[in-house]
Amino acid sequence: MVLCLNLGQLLVEEEKQIILMKRRIAIFASGSGSNAQKIMEHFKYSKDAEVSLILTNNPDAYVLQRADNFEIPSHIFDRHEFYETTTVVDLLTRMQIDLIVLAGFLWLVPEHLLKAFPNQIVNIHPALLPAYGGKGMYGDRVHQAVLNNKEEESGITIHYVNERFDEGEIIYQARFKIEEGDTLEIIKFKGQQLEHQHFPKIVEGLLKKAD
Repeated sequence: MVLCLNLGQLLVEEEKQIILMKRRIAIFASGSGSNAQKIMEHFKYSKDAEVSLILTNNPDAYVLQRADNFEIPSHIFDRHEFYETTTVVDLLTRMQIDLIVLAGFLWLVPEHLLKAFPNQIVNIHPALLPAYGGKGMYGDRVHQAVLNNKEEESGITIHYVNERFDEGEIIYQARFKIEEGDTLEIIKFKGQQLEHQHFPKIVEGLLKKAD
């Protein structure tokens, strides 16, 4: 009886240690959060990492429902809190976040957050940077610009975040061919397929690299 109790206690302690050893991910998103969904799915049963927090600047963002579906806590902030206080940094620090993922987050990351998490913030962009990047270039605006310029290919870029929009060091790029007759919706679909395929794997790779 004592042996069984001790073994049970050991198993509980081992499980606690596994949880404590997990790398912790925070995801920032401003809208629907389809990439956030794919990352949450990817790490749902992982023994090595977990999505610990979802943050958004949009109280109506569907990503909040996605977080709730996965029973992941969320935090909503406004512009004052994000830029003029350390509330968000303090929260991320308190939760011992290892990697911050921007998945459709539209605001420029403030300097105090960059300093608190150096080389620990990554973003995904729906084009082949450095082309079609910069302030105001996101979502359909990017795809429409690619279409207007009659590009033969487009793709996605995963990169580290710095103090300027879309100018951080490139981590990974994937490409797709634009066929004659492709519409904005088709280009958008092709890009999202690449995002959903590669983003979770790149996030996992970055966490392993940091070990």
